[in-house]
Amino acid sequence: MNRKTLVLPAVIGLLAPVLAACGGTDSGSDSGDAIVVGTTDAFTASNDAPAPLDPAYAYDVGTWNILRQTVQTLMIQPRGEGDPVPEAAQSCGFTDSGNERYACTLREGLKFANGDPVTAADVKYSIDRARALKADSGVFALLSTIDTVETKGDREVIFHLKTADATFPFKLSTPVAGIVDPDIYAKGKLRDGFEVDGSGPYTLKAEVRNDQLVSAVFTRNPDYKGSLEVNNGKVELRSFADADAMGTALDKGDIDLMTRSMSPEQILKISADSDDNVDLVDMSGLEIRYLAFNTNDPTVRAKAVRQAMAQVIDRGELVSKVYGSQAEPLYSLVPASITGHSNAFFNKYGDPSVPKAKAMLEKAGITTPVKLTLHYTTDHYGPATKKEFELLRKQLNASGLFDVDIQGTPWATFRPAEQKGEYEVYGMGWFPDFPDADNYLAPFLDKDNFLGSPYANSTIRNTLIPESRRAADRLSASNSLMDIQDIVANDVPVLPLWQGKQYVAANDDVTGTAYAVNSSSTLQLWELGRGVSG
Repeated sequence: MNRKTLVLPAVIGLLAPVLAACGGTDSGSDSGDAIVVGTTDAFTASNDAPAPLDPAYAYDVGTWNILRQTVQTLMIQPRGEGDPVPEAAQSCGFTDSGNERYACTLREGLKFANGDPVTAADVKYSIDRARALKADSGVFALLSTIDTVETKGDREVIFHLKTADATFPFKLSTPVAGIVDPDIYAKGKLRDGFEVDGSGPYTLKAEVRNDQLVSAVFTRNPDYKGSLEVNNGKVELRSFADADAMGTALDKGDIDLMTRSMSPEQILKISADSDDNVDLVDMSGLEIRYLAFNTNDPTVRAKAVRQAMAQVIDRGELVSKVYGSQAEPLYSLVPASITGHSNAFFNKYGDPSVPKAKAMLEKAGITTPVKLTLHYTTDHYGPATKKEFELLRKQLNASGLFDVDIQGTPWATFRPAEQKGEYEVYGMGWFPDFPDADNYLAPFLDKDNFLGSPYANSTIRNTLIPESRRAADRLSASNSLMDIQDIVANDVPVLPLWQGKQYVAANDDVTGTAYAVNSSSTLQLWELGRGVSG
């Protein structure tokens, strides 16, 4: 197979935002076959999670990537990087000096795909619904700074916030703030299954087998009005059991493009091939991986146990042996390219040291070896996850201070078990809701956090997070953000491991691949077209 590699700028902000005028659906062609995109994301409806695609419930990168094609939000993250811009809104902005009152005016003529008009009352209904349902995924916490939502006429929506929140425009760009039709989405109940209805650039037809979505066909919505230029008439997102099966489909021509998650071996093989019928697009990414702790569990309740793990784990070895140049060690929850980042864990622990870890445990009176199980998901973060956890086990056991086992579980079972506190230590990934340091801290540390973690630090919750959100200039929030990271490094409710790049591999006749995924791992299927790539 013929391949070549395209490397995109790695520094946040180098890609200038480029937005089309309203009514961009006039571009592109409805003729020809759908552009077929492969993914290893699994979409499952289960007893624990029967409504995976309801905007009031969905809270993982895979389901959000379906919702972002179909359910419109007031704001949207731009094509490259930068502050969010109006999408369903014609304009939005703070109307006070304290960042506590935010007003949006809707575009004229907005319609749901079924023809119903989209009004300010629908926006209020959608936001209030997500806040009231308080789904156990924790996604409603993104809207926690809202006090009340007010409407004026059919087109004006005013958000009154409980406290200043300079990140609020970003939050209105996330699917939990998606606008839904009150006639379809019940007020007091999540919408089960895989149907999605909205006013976004596409409509969805889902193919489901055994409670799993195996194919999502997105057809351009002729009534869409927004900021996006849609460059195709139809895209199919096809789910594969693993990266090898997805790669085989690309080789055979069954799919046109593959995205997350390719294996490290696949990426190396594709990049090494000197031919050029397939492009490998290498772009900056803000994905992180970390270990999380149930701080109420007797095994890891003692802070010294968590600190000793932080002192023993060798991130450099982990990255070099499992991911190579496709990742880099991470010493904070906040990635290195985000304003407010600090190397808090390296500053506290330095290089890996068994003697230092041993001293920590002895001082706390902890009997060694500490026996525990590291839990990971087998089908959500890519095929290298098992190898990663095997190496973590080896590092910890080699210290003589730990007796570690590992246990892999499918995501549909893993996620509910983690939320119920059934695991003492577990591996997770984070794809940011929006590219701001707040979104790497508050979802893990604030009340109603994403993990359902029992860890609570009053200084972080009551002082530092609110203080950081008051700063419209995010650089001026750095001191508060760094203080949070220092506390995390000391208490270790989570243990950051690495941050990664992201890749897309596509047939050479598919255009728009450079913007197919943004830095937050959002699929931008409207960017894809057919022609001759560069």
